[in-house]
Amino acid sequence: MALNFRELPEKLRNAAGGRMHALAGTPIVRKSVDRVRSESERLARYIEPALQTAHGWYAKREQREKLLLRLLGVVLGVIVLYNFIYIPFMGLGVGLGDRVAARQQQLTEVRTMMRSYERYQVELAATEKRTVRSKDFSLFSIIEQSLTKSAVRDKITSIAPSDRPAPGNYQQFTVDLKLAGLNLGQIVDVLYGVQTLAMPVTVSNLHIRQRAQDPHSYDVDMTCMSLGRNG
Repeated sequence: MALNFRELPEKLRNAAGGRMHALAGTPIVRKSVDRVRSESERLARYIEPALQTAHGWYAKREQREKLLLRLLGVVLGVIVLYNFIYIPFMGLGVGLGDRVAARQQQLTEVRTMMRSYERYQVELAATEKRTVRSKDFSLFSIIEQSLTKSAVRDKITSIAPSDRPAPGNYQQFTVDLKLAGLNLGQIVDVLYGVQTLAMPVTVSNLHIRQRAQDPHSYDVDMTCMSLGRNG
């Protein structure tokens, strides 16, 4: 049998009406409806005398007073709608916007921390490549040999080695040097010799002073440093 689309809406309404009627006939729905009806009737009995009194008072007013009362009712209605509907609704929107902004700020901070973490990882890997084994390592001997090759060993007035623990199970080795009476070529040779050592050694501090009695001669204070890995 062909489906009559003109009769379909009416059939759907009848089916929905039958379902609603059946639902309304259930005990729990009837009980809820009876309770609402009884409460409404009780409330109506309470406010009916006040409504009758107000209606009688309003009927005795002049036309101008009635107009003012209507305007007052409109104003009160607007105030109620504004305070109890509009403002809460807008507050909900503002609160949601604040939460979204806070989440965006947190996401930005997390991304910044992730970039910092990745940078630190790269720096740590580079640092580990520039470390030496702490066992049997002597920065003092290495620097002394480098100065001997640079032919300035006789210019040493002071050489003081030291080492101390560094965070991350590392050991920091330092050698404080004082050289006297070097010319510019010898200073360059010393720095080049340290920078081209087979193990990673850096010059962490360098101070050059020109001698008053000989403008072509310099005194040099420098600190060489190397980082060792324990274990």
